[in-house]
Amino acid sequence: MSDNKIRSEYLVCKLSDEMKGATKIDAELFKRLDVKRGLRNEDGTGVLAGLTNIGDVVGYERDENGNLIPINGRLYYRGYEVSDLATTAMQEGRFGFEEVAYLLLSGRLPDSEELTSFQNLLRDNMPLEHQTILHIIELEGSNIMNILARSVLEFYTFDKNPDDVSRDNLMRQSIELISKIPATIAYAYNMLRHAEQGKTLHLRHPQDNLSFAENFLYMLKGSDYTPLEARTLDLLLIVHAEHGGGNNSTFTVRVTSSAGTDTYSSIAAGIGSLKGPLHGGANLKVRAMLKYIREHLKDTSDQKALEKLLTKILKKEAFDGAGLIYGIGHAVYTLSDPRAELLKKMAAELAKEKGREEEFEFLLRFEKIAAETIYKVKGRKKDLCANVDLYSGFVYDLIGIPEEIYTPLFAMSRIVGWCAHRNEELNFQGRRIIRPAYRCVTDENKYVPLEER
Repeated sequence: MSDNKIRSEYLVCKLSDEMKGATKIDAELFKRLDVKRGLRNEDGTGVLAGLTNIGDVVGYERDENGNLIPINGRLYYRGYEVSDLATTAMQEGRFGFEEVAYLLLSGRLPDSEELTSFQNLLRDNMPLEHQTILHIIELEGSNIMNILARSVLEFYTFDKNPDDVSRDNLMRQSIELISKIPATIAYAYNMLRHAEQGKTLHLRHPQDNLSFAENFLYMLKGSDYTPLEARTLDLLLIVHAEHGGGNNSTFTVRVTSSAGTDTYSSIAAGIGSLKGPLHGGANLKVRAMLKYIREHLKDTSDQKALEKLLTKILKKEAFDGAGLIYGIGHAVYTLSDPRAELLKKMAAELAKEKGREEEFEFLLRFEKIAAETIYKVKGRKKDLCANVDLYSGFVYDLIGIPEEIYTPLFAMSRIVGWCAHRNEELNFQGRRIIRPAYRCVTDENKYVPLEER
């Protein structure tokens, strides 16, 4: 190793050690100065930072004294309960994601003719530009969320009016982005599969007779999917499409949009936020944790053994040492997560189709025992329920979707909500750049000339 290399590595280590001290802040200061860490109030509710017409997440009510009363969770899109939107589409034997996308973008439900036209519009915009396809292929081996973010930024170069924030142009960009993400993800994964596993590289063109969900499955793996798999993916897309303005990635999109940046930069920022393991990447953590648990239990039906292992996880003595049980608990939902409840029903059907009922039954046991174990170890500070991540990874696996695209699929759906919130942020009268405050708590220092240090 060269002397320069040694000196460089030494300096990096030294700076890292100094960073450790420079980033220390007394935790008591946050409480004394009434700082809302994570933009959360003391009771766990979110700090009110804006108003929206798009979505609402409800997990509790307040009594006359302002105390939080846990209730079964409800998720609203433009005032409609997501459970009504999803179940009605399924009962009528049709796919519902396109209807939900229309609702979130426009503010109202389409009639039959409008819905058909919108479905055709999304399909017409699905094919990617030749240059984009080539660049996706060149990025083999990269994380697909990073490829997705880079591809979105690249779409800027093919847009004749990329910086135009007029209403018409924003809607055009929204529709084109929503349409092109499925092919971007499918092609990126097939390239990864080709490069790492030596599989044949397939770049399938979207089909005119398929729904949004079906077209993604077709571009990903051809016609090798069942009707139930397609309907289940459609449900996943519906429940992930929007979750209020306060979730991390949507807030990121609103913050960047408030600065007046272009659509592609704002959506790429949202993708970067969603990639995090505490947000969109949480279902991967759930899958890894469940795999660990199944490997360390001789009998998965032994509830006492499961409770003992979960206790060790909570005490940071097992799994990843974080002391967290992934898939349980939510920032807003208390008694139930409506998305998890919807997915649970579809998971039961799909598990039966695939002959994997035992795994589904284990999830049901885990959901109950995990919450009870957390109460025993950490106390019942709030009511805990299974969140959507507990079941989404299992459902993805049942559909035959590889783990590499779990989080990209989340982005494929949530981009509808992101675009709706960006459009609202930019069209709100009297809009202002979002700029919260940070209080500096370091002491003042007198400058010391370089030769005197």
